[in-house]
Amino acid sequence: MADPSPPPKPQGEIVIRAIAMPADTNSNGDIFGGWIVSQMDLGGAVLARSIAESRVVTVAIEAMSFVAPVNVGDTVTCYARLQGVGRTSMKVEMEVWTHHYSDGTERRVTHGIFTYVAIDEHGRPHPVRRPG
Repeated sequence: MADPSPPPKPQGEIVIRAIAMPADTNSNGDIFGGWIVSQMDLGGAVLARSIAESRVVTVAIEAMSFVAPVNVGDTVTCYARLQGVGRTSMKVEMEVWTHHYSDGTERRVTHGIFTYVAIDEHGRPHPVRRPG
């Protein structure tokens, strides 16, 4: 399925980069969607933790769309951009772009919105710290 209006370049900051490996494939030989979601969740948590200045937990994933397959050997880069901050939560827009190793093409393969909640040392939600 083609992305109806892919942005011309990635939006947000790079939060994680990995090479898609054969161990991460599904039965069709494409990179397993769950592996990609895992990379997105880890990357989004990097941004959320830096904003909250504490531990965070993922509480929701919404508006997830896979628009192109990822191939073994592709460099997978996750970009994160803060969409909004609530009292204890943060919404983070995630985009995943690939760089195909053999021909150098870059394309957006998925995007979604992840919600994280800031938690204290006891696992209880606490207000997100805001700059003074």
